[in-house]
Order: sequence, then C-alpha cells, then structure tokens
Amino acid sequence: MEGLDRNLIDGKMVPAAGGGTFETLNPATEEVLGVAADGTAEDVDVAIGAARTAFDTTTWSRDHAFRARCLRQLHDALVSHADELRELTIAEVGAPRFLTSIAQLDSPIEDLLWAADLAERYEWRTDLGEATPVGIRSRRWVEKEAAGVVGAITPWNFPHQINLAKLGPALAAGCTVVLKPAPDTPWAAAAVAQIAATETDLPPGVLNVVNSSDHAIGAMLSSDPRVDVVSFTGSTATGKKVMAASAETLKRVFLELGGKSAFIVLDDADVAGASGMAAFAACTHAGQGCAITTRLLLPRARFDEGVAAATSAMEALGAKDPQDPGTICGPVISARQRDRIEGYLRLASEEGGTFATGGSRSATHDRGFFIDPTLVVGLDNSSRVAREEIFGPVLVAIPHDGDDDAVRIANDSPYGLSGAVHSGDSERAWAVARTVRTGTMSVNGGVWYSGDVPFGGYKASGIGREMGVQGFEEYLETKAIAEAV
Repeated sequence: MEGLDRNLIDGKMVPAAGGGTFETLNPATEEVLGVAADGTAEDVDVAIGAARTAFDTTTWSRDHAFRARCLRQLHDALVSHADELRELTIAEVGAPRFLTSIAQLDSPIEDLLWAADLAERYEWRTDLGEATPVGIRSRRWVEKEAAGVVGAITPWNFPHQINLAKLGPALAAGCTVVLKPAPDTPWAAAAVAQIAATETDLPPGVLNVVNSSDHAIGAMLSSDPRVDVVSFTGSTATGKKVMAASAETLKRVFLELGGKSAFIVLDDADVAGASGMAAFAACTHAGQGCAITTRLLLPRARFDEGVAAATSAMEALGAKDPQDPGTICGPVISARQRDRIEGYLRLASEEGGTFATGGSRSATHDRGFFIDPTLVVGLDNSSRVAREEIFGPVLVAIPHDGDDDAVRIANDSPYGLSGAVHSGDSERAWAVARTVRTGTMSVNGGVWYSGDVPFGGYKASGIGREMGVQGFEEYLETKAIAEAV
C-alpha cells in the first residue's frame, strides 16, 4: 500500500518534518518490513492546529448526515482493502491470521457502520417541557454537542480495533481527531490514514494521524490547550501521567488501562472444559490483551484436574507462526516485550512458583519473539506474578475454597477490567458475576465484545467507557437551553 511512510495532516499524506523515518519489524521473523514517518513535535503542533480549525470553522460538528456518509465511505474503502490490511496486520502486529477475521480487523471495520448509524439516530435534543422557575415561564431542552478536538493515543496490541474504536465514535459525534499510534505498529494506522485521505470525503483536518518513534510527543495532546478530550489506551502507569498532564487544562479524559482478570471455575462446573477455555484465552494473541483472563481460580478439591486440562491445552496450542490459519498463540510484539515477560518468568520462580508447562522463550523458533504458553502454579494471589499485568501467554492457577473465596480473590486486585465465571448452575454463576468488581464479565462462555457494548473498567483499569452509546457520549458535551415563553 502507498503512504505507509507518511503521516496524515490537514488532509494530506506528508513526510515527517525534517524527513525522518523509523523501521517497523515483523515480530515473527525480526525482519524489517519498511519505514514509517518519524513525526516530530512540529508535526503534532500542525496536526492539532488543523483539527482545531476544522472543528471551529466548518460544519463538520453539526452535519450529522454528512458525518455518517463519511464513516460509511471509510467502512466501504477499508472492506475493499481488507486483503491488503490483513496481510499487513499479520506481518506487523504478529496477529494470528484467525484473529484478523474478528477483533484484529474485520469486526472493528464493521463497527464503523454502527457508529455511522448512531450519528443519525442518536437523540441529539431532549425536550424537558415548560416550567416556571423564579416566576419566568420557560421552554427548556437539552442538546448534545461535539466535545471538540480529540487527542487519541493508542497501543500496539490490537491497533485496528483500538484505533477504529476511538475514531468511529469520535468522528460520529462531530469531533475532529489527532491520532498518535504506538511506534510498534505504525503501518496499521498509516494504512487507515491513507485510505481515509484518498477514498472518503472527510474534510481536511478532521482526521490527522501522526506516527513517531518518540513516545513523548503524545504528551503534547495532553498538555495542549487546543485539545478538548484525550482518549488513551495503554498501561496504568502511563494513564496516570496522561491524566496528570491533562489536568492542567481541565480536559476530559478517557482512560482504558491494564487488567489482571480472573477466570473463576466453580466446583459444579465442567472443570476440565472451563480450564481449557481459560488456557485458550490466555494464549490468544500471545496473551497481549488487557481484558484477557490471566488468573485461573480453581476449586481446591479439583485443582489438579483443572491444572492438567489447562496444561494439555497450552501444550497443544504452542507458540506458532501467525501466518498459519490454525495458530492461536503467535509472537509477542518485540524483543523488549519478550525480555519483560522473561523477567516475570524468573520472578515466578523466585517467588516460589513452578511451571506446569512453558516458562521460557520458544525453542522451536530460531527467530522471532516467541514465548511458550506458560502455566504457573504454587503461588497465591499476593505474589507479584498474580497481581501485575504481564502481557504475555502466562496464566497463573490459584486454588479457592468456594464461591465467596473465589470472589474475594478475584476482587483482591488493583485492576477491575474483565472476568469470567463457569458453573453448572446459571443462577449461581450470575450471583458470582454480580459481585466481581469489573467492567465486563463472561458467564459460562458468553461473549460481551461488540461495538455496541461499552468497554472499560473499575479501579486502576481506567475511567470512562469505550464503544457502545456510553463510549460515543465520551465525545459529547451537554448544553441546557431555556427560552422564555
């Protein structure tokens, strides 16, 4: 595809100021795929100015039908380039091919249609009727308006899903956007930018995409007074910095942060089947997902049964080539991430844990950043390996002594993003699900992920919601109006 070495600023695909570029790698082979524009502070400054001008001086924020049309154009254009985007995503992200038919590509593209429809069917105005406050008869209503310029900062693990989950609702709401993607997956964002710039009627400045190897320039979106909303997905530590920087100009902040979610298996469940599902989830995309359930809570009396089933599943899955349609666990994104995971595996041993399977980088790959699917046993919930987000194919199995104890362990976490519960009794499962303090829960294998479902977490997992009507409303302001009658 063309334009992958350029940024989208004010309607044009342009080189970075100064012409700088940086390399993007294939994490399965360690080969250089090519280069991306290495944006600078000057590029971000120009992009913010373009977004500000487009919001303040055009009808974009008020023309709901036009926004819907542009989003449908973007959807159709992305669909027409799906084959190219699929191969790019597998190569740059290391995403298993099967995942590109769902959350890594196809599903987020389809969710653009939901956002487009919402731009037209949303109740932008609510009539509150007449009243006589302080003796003045008035007709009153509430209107929803676009919040302004959005600074979107996104990670590398599911780039299309997260980029489009921000762009679709923000643009549908009438905002203009400056997107700063992660430097690990710049082409994923540049490809969407190129398609948007050349195959839609998006006005100049409405969408800007600035790739850069410098993480620090994303901080400009938090501190610049021309930006009204910051939408950030990433680590909790960075999210705190984004929030602190945004406080100086009192921006609205959406934060989708980390997780260490629990997969609870009750004693009346199919323990072997549920444990296999937990292993599958922990291995998916090499465990590189904030909502993945990475703590397996098993009934103590059936702990060995669950561990055996999870071990068998992990060994069957293995760490394999993402190009293979049957691969579930591909590489992790980079040498840095591989080394970080290996540090946690050493820590697991230091804390007294053992490996039921895995525990090291894959010996079956000469190149690429592969970690064998790993099941840690022998640790309790107070261990760092059970409390900190690892972002690799690592599952920690912990015994529990009944429903209340399982809920206690699940809630004994700084995070509260997701979770799962399995039981032979649906009502019992629901009772547990309602007491686990997380933003999303799966009951007996139910799937909550969809563009119309709000996603976000409690506690250190973030503030606000992405997707769903609630996520759309993160990009709106509320105006109350009264007219004397």
